[in-house]
Amino acid sequence: MNRQSKPAVPPSTNGRYRVAIVGAGTLKGKELAEVLPETSFPAVDIKLLDDDESLGQLEAVGEEVTFVQSVRSENFEHVNFTFFASQPDFTRKYWRVAQQAGSMIVDLSYGLEDTPGARVRSPWLERELRQSQIPELEPAPAVVAHPAAVVLALLITRAQKVANLRCAVATVFEPASEHGRSGMDELHEQTVNLLSFQDVPKQVFDAQVAFNLLARYGEHSLPTLESSERRILSHFRAITAEGLPVPSLMLLQAPIFHGHVFSLYIELEQPHSIGDFSQAIAGEHVELTRGAEESPSNVAAAGQEDVLTWVRADAQRESAFWIWAAADNLRVLALNAIECAQQMAAAMPKGKLQ
Repeated sequence: MNRQSKPAVPPSTNGRYRVAIVGAGTLKGKELAEVLPETSFPAVDIKLLDDDESLGQLEAVGEEVTFVQSVRSENFEHVNFTFFASQPDFTRKYWRVAQQAGSMIVDLSYGLEDTPGARVRSPWLERELRQSQIPELEPAPAVVAHPAAVVLALLITRAQKVANLRCAVATVFEPASEHGRSGMDELHEQTVNLLSFQDVPKQVFDAQVAFNLLARYGEHSLPTLESSERRILSHFRAITAEGLPVPSLMLLQAPIFHGHVFSLYIELEQPHSIGDFSQAIAGEHVELTRGAEESPSNVAAAGQEDVLTWVRADAQRESAFWIWAAADNLRVLALNAIECAQQMAAAMPKGKLQ
């Protein structure tokens, strides 16, 4: 179908929209289906779609339960927004089907990050940097930025409000959930097998992840840690409009199931007190822990909307600080995806559903 014959975007009913989640059986899809009804996004109907392996499964959407349906063109009819939480290849295969049916596209899979016209976005950063959005009657596909890029960009943006940065160095600990359900299952099986002195499965990571820290996977594992590291930096540049110093980054695979953990070293050009620095870091989407409070951890961050942080001064340089942070990677991704849709909805026509 060419652009001239593309159906019009279905209008809303009293400002409420029909939504489809492609990849409803994935970790990203499940998180999105759980979070969406809890937000202010005005969804009148949420349709769950996935590949043949997930057909007929019962999945929760808020407090309701619904069936997973197949990805067919008729299932995109009158759908205002389609969230792609599927594998990247699956997204690339079906996104135009949804778009040609008149649906707006929000991509959580990164499958469209190199597609002409698509934009890598993080509403959290756009609001922090006060970037205004130009209204579009037919918004381009929005690729939701990698959650690690969002957290790093948010913290470094806040730090730069204190003083210009001399340098920023980050170590990011990757959870198994970034590899989806298969990564979570393999870490679980490795842990159980090691405790019972059995061989460990290595189909996903091609290496032992359980009770281990890795700077690279086995040679047969895809995606590699290096490619994920490059994506984080690429998305960082995209959402900051290259207006911030890009941190030196090392991505490590941690033996944890869920949640990113960050060790971020920031050196300012002038000395400042830890009080001023901490006050600048805290704010929307960032919760600062102090004193005897529990240290941020991936366990504490699970299910939380905020990035949990702890700040300390460097022992050698009075102009340098360390930030220890933790964030729920799936929750950060889902919330930014929903905000992308909310901003796209602001330019959509109002009226009755066809």
